[in-house]
Amino acid sequence: MKYYLEALKKYAVFHGRSGRKAYWMYFLFTVVISLALSLVEGLLGLFPENEASVLSTIYQTAVLIPSIAVSVRRMHDVNKSGWFMLIPIYNFVLAVTAGTKGENRFGPDPYAGTGAGTATVGTVGEVKTGA
Repeated sequence: MKYYLEALKKYAVFHGRSGRKAYWMYFLFTVVISLALSLVEGLLGLFPENEASVLSTIYQTAVLIPSIAVSVRRMHDVNKSGWFMLIPIYNFVLAVTAGTKGENRFGPDPYAGTGAGTATVGTVGEVKTGA
């Protein structure tokens, strides 16, 4: 949920990087919320004359700009221009590819400094694990 809210806070930020987990968690929450709105609309019998879900369409329109922004930042994470998200199959390949380790031309690694699952060797040879 924190990745979804983070993407919404960066509503129209098209610079920087967004990690693979952040991108896919945002995508997952967007799909789940859209499906839930469609289900609620169907159960309540709202807008029976429409085949498409009106609530889901309104939601998708509201999150259009954050979705584009997080996609552009995801392309930046793999060191590609945001325009690559317009290439249908290749953008999916890039979206599932691990991001560039360390800093690239679009900014610092979004997961650098988190220490999650990393280990570094100290100067004396001892192993320090990240927290």
